Amino acid sequence: MKSDGIAVIPVVTIDGPSGAGKGTVASLVADAKGWHLLDSGALYRIIAVAGLAKGIDLADEASLVALSEQLDIVFADGKVTVDGADLTDGIRTEEAGNSASQVAALPPVRGAILTLQQSFRKAPGLVADGRDMGTVVFPDAPVKVFLDASAEARAERRYNQLKNKGLGVNLRALLEQIQERDARDRNRAVAPLKPAEDALIIDSTHMSIDEVVATVIAQLSIK
Repeated sequence: MKSDGIAVIPVVTIDGPSGAGKGTVASLVADAKGWHLLDSGALYRIIAVAGLAKGIDLADEASLVALSEQLDIVFADGKVTVDGADLTDGIRTEEAGNSASQVAALPPVRGAILTLQQSFRKAPGLVADGRDMGTVVFPDAPVKVFLDASAEARAERRYNQLKNKGLGVNLRALLEQIQERDARDRNRAVAPLKPAEDALIIDSTHMSIDEVVATVIAQLSIK
């Protein structure tokens, strides 16, 4: 690891497809270590939701880049506020997720948001979850994890999550959406979804959240 300033601050990256449990695992690891947390996927969801609210076409790269530079985004106390408005729930819908995937495929938007992502690297450490945290954003992170699970398991988890919130959902439709998002994320030209060469790959299909968290924390002690 580099010896200058920010680069010596440890980072754990947790990448993987939608529904693999990255957010939950990252949050629990951050809490256990007393480190900062970066939900990188939320940044793309925020830009997508805010862009649509302002009538911006999600293919309009220039307007989306300009928007990303203007928004006041704050992550605190489990809440996401954007320009003073609470978007915690608004960015967690399936529609927001699919829109975020479209936005994340645009190279200029990814470039504009990179500096913002890296600014979350603060002492005593950072746990960052996303799709390219270990490959692009924090390539020097000492611990990199790629958290995966079968599409069927991920769809079922999301189905149960939404059902418990009292929302009407269709399991088959969720599975199709996840498969479509996987294909888009894995095949995009810039920063495709894939494990870093030195990442620990964890298949959580048949694992509990506690088992996954323990495995990640164990990697920290090894490093």
